[in-house]
Amino acid sequence: MTKAVALLSGGLDSTLAVHLMKSLGVEVVALNFTTVFCCCNRGGSCKSEAKKVSEALGIPVKMLNITDSFLKLVKKPKYGYGKNMNPCIDCRINMFRMAGEFMREIGADFIFTGEVLGQRPMSQRREAMRVIEREAGLEGLILRPLCAKHMPPTLPEKLGLVDRQKLLDFKGRGRKGQIQLADVFELKDYPCPAGGCLLTDPMFAHRIKELFNHDMECELNDIHLLKVGRHYRLDDRTKAVVGRKEEENQQIEHYARPGDALLMLTDIPGPLCLVRGDLTEENLCLVAGLVVRSSKAKALPSARVIIKLNGEERVIDSAPLDPDKAQELLVVKRKKTAVLGGGEGCTAV
Repeated sequence: MTKAVALLSGGLDSTLAVHLMKSLGVEVVALNFTTVFCCCNRGGSCKSEAKKVSEALGIPVKMLNITDSFLKLVKKPKYGYGKNMNPCIDCRINMFRMAGEFMREIGADFIFTGEVLGQRPMSQRREAMRVIEREAGLEGLILRPLCAKHMPPTLPEKLGLVDRQKLLDFKGRGRKGQIQLADVFELKDYPCPAGGCLLTDPMFAHRIKELFNHDMECELNDIHLLKVGRHYRLDDRTKAVVGRKEEENQQIEHYARPGDALLMLTDIPGPLCLVRGDLTEENLCLVAGLVVRSSKAKALPSARVIIKLNGEERVIDSAPLDPDKAQELLVVKRKKTAVLGGGEGCTAV
C-alpha cells in the first residue's frame, strides 16, 4: 500500500489534502510543526487543530516543536524575509528536511502538503517551491495534490503510486475551490482557514526586529515576552514590559528570570512591570514613573511603587512619568517623516 507523510497544519488546505489522498487509497501519517510564533485564527493552537483533524480522520500524527532551530533561521535567513520578519522559504526548507527524515524513518513513499500555487506570495511561487525542494533534498518527492496539475509530475505520479488525473488544479489566493471541496467531503466545521505566523504581523515583526537590533543573542524567554504587554526601550541594554491586564501580569511574572526587576503599585490595582538589562537606580526610578503613568494613579501627584529585585523588596514614591517621555520610550513602529520644499516643512507619511 502506498504510504505518505502529510504536513498537517490543521488549516483547511492541509485538511482537504489529507481527505483527498485518503480517498485515493493512500495510507497517511501526519506530521505537525509548531513554533513559538504559531497562532491560529480560531484562538486555539495550530497543534490542537491538527490533533482534531487527525482524530476525525483516524490518522496518526507526530507533533514537533521546532522553535529552537527556527529561531536561528529568523535571526539570519539565507533567503531573506517576506514583507515583515517572516523567513518563509527558510522555514519551509527546515520543515521539509525534517519531514524527509521522518519519511525515510517510517518507510513512506513521499510527502504531501496542502499548498496551493500562488496562494502565498513568498513560499508558494513556482520558483520558490523548486528552491525549497532542492535545498531540502526532496526533488520529486513533494506532492501538492490541490494544485498538482499546475506542477510537473512528481515521482509518485510517474511511478503510478498516485493517479495524477484525480489530482486538482487550484491556483491563486481565492478559496472558492476549497470551499466546494469541503462540501464534497462533508466538512461542516472548518478548521482555521490557514495557519498563522506572528512574524507576518507588522506590530510583532517590529518588536522582534527591535529586539534583534539590540540583542542578537536573545533567547526563547525574550521571544515569549514580546507577545505580551507594552514594551519600552530605556537604553541599548535595558527594556521594560508593562502588563495591560491581569492575564498579562501573570504571564510577565511567569517569564521573569533571576536578575529581572518587577515593579507594581502598593495600594492600587494596576500593571506589573518587568525590567531587564541594566538595573540602575536611574532606570528603576524611570520605570516606577512608567508604572504610575500606566495605572489609575496617573492623575495623582505620586504613588507608592514596590520594587522586587534579587529576592528583596523596597518601596519608593514616584510621580507619573511625563506622557511624552513614555511615548518616546515606547517600542512602536513610527511613521517616517518626509521633508518637503527644500527642508522648509515636513509631514508624517
